[in-house]
Amino acid sequence: MEAIIQRNKDGKPTLVQETIDKPKPESHQALVAITHIAQNPTDVQSFDRDAMGDGSVFGCDFSGIVESVGDNVTRIEPGDKIAGLIWGGEIKGLGAYAEYTLADERICFKIPNSITPAAAATVPLAAATAWLAMFSKDSLNIDRKKGGSILVWGGSSSVGLYTIQLARTQNLNVITTCSPRNFELVKSVGAQHVFDYSDADVVRRIKEVEPELAYVFDTIGNADSSAAASQAIRSGGGGLCTVRPGKANTEKCTEQTKVTDVLVWTAFLKDHAYGEFKWPANKDDHELAAELFEKLPGWLDQGVVKPNAQKVKQGLGAVKEGFQEYRDGKISAYKIVYEI
Repeated sequence: MEAIIQRNKDGKPTLVQETIDKPKPESHQALVAITHIAQNPTDVQSFDRDAMGDGSVFGCDFSGIVESVGDNVTRIEPGDKIAGLIWGGEIKGLGAYAEYTLADERICFKIPNSITPAAAATVPLAAATAWLAMFSKDSLNIDRKKGGSILVWGGSSSVGLYTIQLARTQNLNVITTCSPRNFELVKSVGAQHVFDYSDADVVRRIKEVEPELAYVFDTIGNADSSAAASQAIRSGGGGLCTVRPGKANTEKCTEQTKVTDVLVWTAFLKDHAYGEFKWPANKDDHELAAELFEKLPGWLDQGVVKPNAQKVKQGLGAVKEGFQEYRDGKISAYKIVYEI
């Protein structure tokens, strides 16, 4: 199969298109012929940092057609059109920037006829990140029976948009921040209060509409976002989950803030390691993610959850161009999707 693969030449990582072996599914997996791949920031960041090393195939979000299934697979079958999630680069030669990849039968969903495969490809990583950030015991651990309010810092990001929509499915009130040009977008997917993150009075304005804020999800995770967002948390304390593994950039959060992070890969029932970080298999997170993927087809079909806007590029050969578009800061309120 053809794939975009990292090769290290003269000490520098480069992306090249090569022919490599098709992956072989385990008993709980399916082999998927990929039709669309959605680009995520982590793809570019991992490559630029040489985080995974020579032989890595990046790409996490994909849609495609099931070609074969493992012995224990019962939820999907050959011929099904699905969207799924894979940690591109974790296993050498396995990722989404390729003609084939593997899908865990519980961490994928059948694509309803009401949405396109390109749209479906934008869903898995960002939606699962949002879901785990809100409801995992190791993240915000929001009690879905009690409800309440959540501040989504960065509501027009891909993860932010899915967080707003998924929060609304659980009857949470949503406050969010973004650039003014995206106010109508975040309102259209369910945000009840929207503020300009760059406004010097943004914290005061948030506190005016929700003085007892207990939950914050920072979908940006840069040097300033978590510190600013934490100031909106009530004096009695609350939680802030950052999208950055290892709780990066949270050193300046307020004292009343309990800081957690989210790692979407705990959706898979296996141990994970990345640099100095290690995550043991987490059955609770796996079951939580599996619940989401069971519900997604219905929510998408009903329009309760709307996929991200897409900018479609043709072929694996466009990946370098798409990576550069991210580096140049040109991407706003849409995802790049590659059609192959």
